[in-house]
Amino acid sequence: MTEATLDDCGRLKLPRESREQYGERYRIVELHSGIKLVPVADDPLSALREEFADVDRSADELPESARGDALDEAGR
Repeated sequence: MTEATLDDCGRLKLPRESREQYGERYRIVELHSGIKLVPVADDPLSALREEFADVDRSADELPESARGDALDEAGR
């Protein structure tokens, strides 16, 4: 875990290693226990395509499939 502190203007400087690994842009997500920085991809559409490359269903099939999976987990 890496530690970072705010400067006098309230800016948070991330260590170079973190910026090199995760990039320069982040979303701040507020949680009950604190905050989380979520990296924002330089090309979000490309990142989504990469993330879902192994999905073998169409966008139209996904909701029905998810509904069926939820009913199965609930014990129909």
